[in-house]
Amino acid sequence: MDLSNIKPAAGSVHSKTRIGRGPGSGKGGTSTRGHKGAKSRSGYKRKIGFEGGQMPLQRRLPKFGFKNINRVEYKAINLDLIQALADSRQLQKIGIEDFRNAGYISRSQLVKVLANGAVTSALTIEANAFSAAAQKAIEAAGGTITKV
Repeated sequence: MDLSNIKPAAGSVHSKTRIGRGPGSGKGGTSTRGHKGAKSRSGYKRKIGFEGGQMPLQRRLPKFGFKNINRVEYKAINLDLIQALADSRQLQKIGIEDFRNAGYISRSQLVKVLANGAVTSALTIEANAFSAAAQKAIEAAGGTITKV
């Protein structure tokens, strides 16, 4: 046996049923579509979420919550990450540009410093926002904060 004489398994290949070719074919008349209704018409396309006329799920469920249009989204950066960055690059002053260069934030993101971890050296940290605990921990280590 080689590639020149391989065939599909017996009975696995069928010719396509040709519907709508007259009553003698057994598939004429309504052409297997039944009588009337959207599915029997040409051009019918099932809509996403359509449940046969039953009230769709997205309309049965109540709406809840809201999106605050004034919400300010911050990227959270913890103190242990800042300390690791300061140690690896021998920095005393860490700003938003340093976070960008390290790949922690993208160009448009705002930074909020959170108090997870600890700062062991006196650092000057520049960010858009600080949690109260982070501010306390930085100042306790002899560092200063600057809100941008």
